[in-house]
Amino acid sequence: MTFQLFSIRTMKHAAVVAAMSLSAHAGATTPPNANTAGQAKSTAHPSTSAKANTALVQQAFDNWKAGTGTVFDLLSDDAVWTVAGVSPVSGTYDNRQALIDGAVRPIHDMLSTPITPEVKHIVAQGDNVVVLWDGTATAKDGSIYNNSYAWHLVMQQDQITQVTAFLDTWNLVELMQ
Repeated sequence: MTFQLFSIRTMKHAAVVAAMSLSAHAGATTPPNANTAGQAKSTAHPSTSAKANTALVQQAFDNWKAGTGTVFDLLSDDAVWTVAGVSPVSGTYDNRQALIDGAVRPIHDMLSTPITPEVKHIVAQGDNVVVLWDGTATAKDGSIYNNSYAWHLVMQQDQITQVTAFLDTWNLVELMQ
């Protein structure tokens, strides 16, 4: 049970970190003399952008749960994805294909069923979306793989361009052995 308590504490910490990250992004301002050439400017009202991004991400998770797609379908080709913690797949992936090859495929290779997501909360501010979710699958050895996740997504033009993924790496390490 010690590990379960650690997992819950870790997920609460990850949610706080993600929420703080959202607050930092929401409160950020651009100095008047900053060079913003080449940067996309959002013309959407922040609440409109947050609502649209929430709906887009929720639909992607719904599709994943239904077996008709995944959240990875929203990734831009050059999305940067960081898996936090210490596990065989932890690290930063500099593009969608690197993530699929280096993390998604190795995890799925250990499973006999796809991960079924269950979204607990989605919190959005502008282009930043935090999703707290649980995933369940059956491993090839017949054991049940359960994990809890907190993903901080950065959205641009209806695509995910950056992710920091927090999860219970203990459960992941157990799966990968």
